[in-house]
Amino acid sequence: MRTTVSGPRVGERAGERVGGPVGERLSERVGERVGERVGAGGGGGGGDAVRVLVVDDEAPLAELLCMALRYEGWETRSAGDGAEAVRAARVFRPDAVVLDVMLPDTDGLDVLRRMRADLPDVPVLFLTARDAVEDRIAGLTAGGDDYVTKPFSLEEVVARLRGLIRRSGGGGRTMARPDSELVVGDLRLDEDSHEVWRGEDEVRLTATEFELLRFLMRNPKRVLSKAQILDRVWNYDFGGQANVVELYISYLRKKIDAGRTPMIHTRRGAGYLIKPGG
Repeated sequence: MRTTVSGPRVGERAGERVGGPVGERLSERVGERVGERVGAGGGGGGGDAVRVLVVDDEAPLAELLCMALRYEGWETRSAGDGAEAVRAARVFRPDAVVLDVMLPDTDGLDVLRRMRADLPDVPVLFLTARDAVEDRIAGLTAGGDDYVTKPFSLEEVVARLRGLIRRSGGGGRTMARPDSELVVGDLRLDEDSHEVWRGEDEVRLTATEFELLRFLMRNPKRVLSKAQILDRVWNYDFGGQANVVELYISYLRKKIDAGRTPMIHTRRGAGYLIKPGG
């Protein structure tokens, strides 16, 4: 899935920088998700959360990236130019940096060199509109760890950051789930391999079933409405009826709960939740 940004809420230029076919309400909806995940205060994931510094001179784009990362449970800071980025890195001590190559006061390669003077091991993901081979080589030679070319998907940025942080050891902190695994009771879901187990038994799921279960497991013991589930699992542009949620919940129950203590529960008139069996 690729995510897009457009409409007056975030500005046309930001819309050009993030690609994909989704509606104009992404910024608002991602903000709602962040509120659901980390609370209206919009802080971060707490004292041991992964810290990510986002550096981009387009404020709407930087804000959107920060919201998407906070949805993952990470703590974020943003900077709009190179000088601000270097100062923020010294204070914030990020575990990873998302860095635009083209900044108003200097280029990202120079910012990277200055950051690495204080943080020699911090992984850096470059954002760039330049896709030429020589530009990629220059970035990687300067010490960048990975490259994403604009327009990009939010999911791709998050996935690449997970990989960089995991390979770097998390900068001395632990990720929200360092091994990519969600665990509720005896149910385990690996977000990287897309494997699911109930106890010692592997459970085979379709892509949609997997996304639905992942959303439930990211919010254990919390009632999720049909509207929230449609918004998250069917990616904003679903045009059918809410009873599709009931249908897929029934599919999951047959695969997850059949012959076992139920974990997926209905709260009549409110929605669904998952909690440990027993």
